[in-house]
Amino acid sequence: SKLEEEGSFIEAATLLGSALAAPSVSPELRKNLEFELDRLDRIKKDYSLTRERLLETLLKSVNDLSLSEFESWIEEGRFDSRLIDSVRYFMESSRSNLFFRHPELAARRINPPDDSEFERSAFQAVSTIKKAAMETGTPYVLPKDFRNTMRVTVKSNAVPAGETIRAWLPIPRAFPHQTAGSIVSSSSPSKSVSDGQSSIRSAYLEQKALKEKPTVFSVEYTYKAYGVWFDLKPLAVEAYDPSEPDFQKYIAEGPHVAFTTGIRFLSHSIAGSEGNVLLKAKKFYDWISENIQYSYALEYSTIRNISEYCMNKKYGDCGQAALLFITLCRYNGIPARWQSGWLTIPGRKTIHDWTEIYVKPYGWFPVDPYLGVFAMQYFGGPAEQRKEIRDFYFGGLDQYRVAANSDHCQELMPPKRSMRSDNVDFQRGELEYGDANIYFDKYSFDLKVEEVR
Repeated sequence: SKLEEEGSFIEAATLLGSALAAPSVSPELRKNLEFELDRLDRIKKDYSLTRERLLETLLKSVNDLSLSEFESWIEEGRFDSRLIDSVRYFMESSRSNLFFRHPELAARRINPPDDSEFERSAFQAVSTIKKAAMETGTPYVLPKDFRNTMRVTVKSNAVPAGETIRAWLPIPRAFPHQTAGSIVSSSSPSKSVSDGQSSIRSAYLEQKALKEKPTVFSVEYTYKAYGVWFDLKPLAVEAYDPSEPDFQKYIAEGPHVAFTTGIRFLSHSIAGSEGNVLLKAKKFYDWISENIQYSYALEYSTIRNISEYCMNKKYGDCGQAALLFITLCRYNGIPARWQSGWLTIPGRKTIHDWTEIYVKPYGWFPVDPYLGVFAMQYFGGPAEQRKEIRDFYFGGLDQYRVAANSDHCQELMPPKRSMRSDNVDFQRGELEYGDANIYFDKYSFDLKVEEVR
């Protein structure tokens, strides 16, 4: 770890190789050493841009960019970078993250993305769901039916011909806001389908790799999703029993949820003397909405503590903001847990993570920190609409998402023989052959979404 942090990747790999060559290495230690060796390679894939390549990319994206301005941005630390064996490399998402973290550059952006459909869809969903929930007096309203196809394509010659590729594809899990649905078809018969209550739900498939041809896995499924909005009232909050087994796991520390000195300080600085758990959680949510900028992330498997990483950097993607929110809630005895899958709202289709928290008498209800960040920092509408969107996603959820996971860092079934490409989340699928993992750079993934009207 020390060598990796210093940028001495060759020396770190040599040290790991020597450890792996020792005859007395236990199977568990060997597994950990092999992951650390692979982790070095994953970091290098994330930090793939040389200084020259970054400049070339930015010249195509920023009007009137001068060399001196570019150099000053590097000196200011505007780009995630690492020294790797005496050469400084920059994160592959540096161009996009520059605009997320410095919105004042929007006027100079060449061919900016058009977010108007996403913004319209988000505000319409917020307005209609909240209105329906208030009229009916129930938090689950306006169901929509979907017919989706998840597709994973392994590149030609990524796997030797004749080898059996094992694939796990995410499918909907049962939640109060979503049915588990049913599988309509798949590229090959499913060898196994996880239970509808599984914390990490997948369809498991196998296919032989063909010479000079890609291997395509797909699963088509139907499901129903509800809009959600809880009418949360701080004065109605009741105490719950934290000793109950159902809650103990969700107020405890765990992977990427550590009650560090920094987390404790941040919690106290945000919550102050607030004693109402609902108001306290809302304070954490509002703080993240206004203080954590969105950024495309490094692969989660390369980060030791995601919540602290997000807190220290003051930026992160949806899952990093979610883990920071979960950590702050759990530190304060508020049960909090992960949900993830895909966001499929018109104008924005992407893998996505959000959270649930438990407050009595309401039970578990959704909180989506990313939508709070989007509303307060990137939404182009008036201030009152920004606040309406932010407040809705503390206790509300749109129908345009597929939730496959109810917790993070869960074990696939059947278990993988090899290491995971993402050992925190499960949205893009997981693949292997023999005892070898197939990493993300060896395959592509996509979700085709059809709303059945």
